[in-house]
Amino acid sequence: MALTARQVETARPKEKDYKLSDERGLYLLVKTTGARYWRLKYRIAGKEKKLALGVYPDVSLAEARIKRDDARKIISEGGDPGEKKRKEKLTQKISATNTFHALATEWHQHKSLSWSESYARSVLEALDKDIFPYLGKRSVTDILPLEMLEILRRIEKRGSLEKLRKVRQYCNQIFRYAIATGRATVNPASELTSTLAAPKAAHFPHLRADELPVFLRKLAEYHGSPVTRMATNLLLLTGLRTIELRSAEWSEIDFDNALWTIPESRMKMRRKHVVPLSRQATDILLQLKTFSGQYRLV
Repeated sequence: MALTARQVETARPKEKDYKLSDERGLYLLVKTTGARYWRLKYRIAGKEKKLALGVYPDVSLAEARIKRDDARKIISEGGDPGEKKRKEKLTQKISATNTFHALATEWHQHKSLSWSESYARSVLEALDKDIFPYLGKRSVTDILPLEMLEILRRIEKRGSLEKLRKVRQYCNQIFRYAIATGRATVNPASELTSTLAAPKAAHFPHLRADELPVFLRKLAEYHGSPVTRMATNLLLLTGLRTIELRSAEWSEIDFDNALWTIPESRMKMRRKHVVPLSRQATDILLQLKTFSGQYRLV
């Protein structure tokens, strides 16, 4: 016998859970707590199964019957409504972790293992500012090249062309990571280079080989700060970047073995860097020690 809306509304809890049956396998499960759940009992290949159809009163009797009929239609077509629901939940779960923000964060954590802290921070800041507000909640499988282009052109309009180059590069790598890990099949950032303005190449000043003798002579004749002169000579003798020299600590210098070991935390690519020290470089460091040996920094 079919249930009535009144029976469902007035169903009260008892000492044990009980069922109020409707038609075609639909029933209301009344729990001892008073909670009421719609369930559908059906069979697939002779095996009895149950399908949750919602909670009363969020789902009314009429709505539960519609859900039952939809499920019965799937069964009549040879499907399993329970399996269909499971796959839909799995798809929703994947979509929730397949957003651009989630993939970018995962990519960033993976790449950060080989980056310096400052570089990793700058990458995340760029994405936070220019990409996440527009694409963060979108599934990577839904993002189109035209959308990517419109977002990158916001940076282009600001005139931040070097930032534009870097951010496009980050996005390109994120989509490549998504493809490599099976979360996407298309990279909407890969073919955009020709559609965006490129920064003018800014080459750092440099010395030609024929200019070096004059430079060294003038450096030797330099009468300004002796620390400046010694630091410049150290750059020439070690091939280090200025930032690595400026942040040098005395604990990194091994005078006994003539080695300068720069920890991975100070290197751009997060790899320890060992610099053999020539006699001239060692002499300069010993001279510098008279100026700053009592401090942590060289």
